[in-house]
Amino acid sequence: MTETYGDHAPDGPAAMAVAACLFHGFSDPSRLAILRHLALGEHRVVDLTGHLGLAQSTVSKHLACLRDCGLVESRPQGRASVFSLTHPEATLAVLESAERLLGLTGDAVALCPVYGVDGSAAHAPVPEGAVS
Repeated sequence: MTETYGDHAPDGPAAMAVAACLFHGFSDPSRLAILRHLALGEHRVVDLTGHLGLAQSTVSKHLACLRDCGLVESRPQGRASVFSLTHPEATLAVLESAERLLGLTGDAVALCPVYGVDGSAAHAPVPEGAVS
């Protein structure tokens, strides 16, 4: 989004749409918690459900979304799968940058009337078949 790769400028409309898709991957609190926990190392679904207090179906659904986005990968371990971040350094850099930006904006993001904690976008119905 801020760099040029080869002969194409990634700041065009198509690149912005792809960047928005990436940020959508980070937009759900459960997915964000999963990513942050996977930053500590590999985990099985059962480990994540125990650590995060989320239902197995919730963790599995969000891991599938994160895998489809290329943010996590899995490998078999016995009858289970072990999940890890696909690009841990880059993912951590995004999370750290977000924390830094949130610190600079104070409560403004949480208080935003559209996307804030009580905003309508946070409570809008999710279209059937979509993963929020």
